[in-house]
Amino acid sequence: MITPPEFTASPLFAAAPLITAPFFRLRTTVAVAAVSCAAVLVLRLSDRVGGTDVEVTTEFLTMLTVGALAVVINRVVRRGDARLASARSIAEAAQRAVLPQPDPRIGGLDIAARYEAAEADAFIGGDLYAVQDTPHGVRLVVGDVRGKGMGAVAAVAVVIGAFREAAEQEATLEAVAQRLERALAREGMRRDGLDAFEGFTTAVLVEIPRGDEGTVRILNRGHPEPLMLCADGRLCVLSPSEPALPLGMGELGTWPDRADRSPFPPGATLLLYTDGLSEARDQDGEFYVPAARLGGRIFPGPAGPDSLLATLVEEVRRHTGGGATDDLAMLAVRRPVTVGD
Repeated sequence: MITPPEFTASPLFAAAPLITAPFFRLRTTVAVAAVSCAAVLVLRLSDRVGGTDVEVTTEFLTMLTVGALAVVINRVVRRGDARLASARSIAEAAQRAVLPQPDPRIGGLDIAARYEAAEADAFIGGDLYAVQDTPHGVRLVVGDVRGKGMGAVAAVAVVIGAFREAAEQEATLEAVAQRLERALAREGMRRDGLDAFEGFTTAVLVEIPRGDEGTVRILNRGHPEPLMLCADGRLCVLSPSEPALPLGMGELGTWPDRADRSPFPPGATLLLYTDGLSEARDQDGEFYVPAARLGGRIFPGPAGPDSLLATLVEEVRRHTGGGATDDLAMLAVRRPVTVGD
């Protein structure tokens, strides 16, 4: 034998249950601990290894202590995993309640939505979207709340709740924007500190009127400009005729809201997004520019909106190397081509 007679390798046996504890079930951890104790005891009592009674007793008690510690570690890790799974389940439920996935077909339009949180294991942040089929047509909102954390999530819930109510009740898109403004003002009064004075939300509101086959009305409150992707690959940037302040900053100016009307031909897709798309950077600091990337490309058929958003998510992930630093919300709406068209 190469090793001297007094060598037992008992420290290696002690490591076995500790390594097992975080990764395997309790039964496996107990079994490994028991086998390790038995192996050390057998080695110490064998004729070759020998050792005094004190040494044998000490090593055996050490192994029992290590085994008990491994069981405790296993229980703590399993309990933590259960709590994490519960938290993830609650987060998923909260996302479905605040940002439900819209139906793929609403008001005769093909629709897809995508939300990508920048924070690992997060399901919802400060970006938002909502789609509402109303008596005035299909109305949509995409926005970005200033800030992070639970305060931003609370503001998201306020904006979406106010939008769903106002979209049904208000006759014009301008009136919907004013309802959102007032809702954020009430929310700001309930906040303390910096958010009470500087909280705001950039947003773009959209209305696709009923019986108006070919136009869309857009009201932009300081948000990235929507894109119109035509069926033949042409791309138009829908810039507002007059710039406006974000929601929640109405006290800084008295500019009236004004919605712009733009063509929305059959087969075209309207893309709304937050700055998590347009401000995504690569390792050299270069921005991802969706207007430059999407020109000349087509995403046909009812699955076109979903294919478009999946393509954008994958391209942004490659552009940033998987290290996005901001949340990303996107909404794509396609007007189908009918027989009359």
